[in-house]
Amino acid sequence: MSSTIKLEIVTPAGKKYSGEIEYLRVPAMDGEIGILPGHTPLVTGLKIGLLEIKKGTERLVIPISEGFIEVTPGNINVVVRTAELPEEIDVERARRAKERAEKRLNGLNGEEVGLEYIDYVRARAALERALARLKAAETNGR
Repeated sequence: MSSTIKLEIVTPAGKKYSGEIEYLRVPAMDGEIGILPGHTPLVTGLKIGLLEIKKGTERLVIPISEGFIEVTPGNINVVVRTAELPEEIDVERARRAKERAEKRLNGLNGEEVGLEYIDYVRARAALERALARLKAAETNGR
């Protein structure tokens, strides 16, 4: 069995990452999943969070949004709405987005009452994306 597996991360804007890796951790719908070479084939949904790649002593943390992952014997394909490499993360923009989302959430109660609930869900997702960006920037030393 090989000690690496090929990973590709794709967004609507194009390929974000392609390479051989030793380990991948992703935020799946039912919790975090760790994937090593030889993993059982799998297809599952992904949620907003941090994707972690390890190869040797290198560790890369990438904030992602919703999507899915497909694992086959020799490949991992991640298809998500957004993924940002460390050098692409605008920390100040993420901080401002976090503050805006928190302000919106403070004015909403999250009860299922039409448009207010939709605003709550959108603000919650915006907050999760901003927090993932900030955590990735911190983890990657930015």
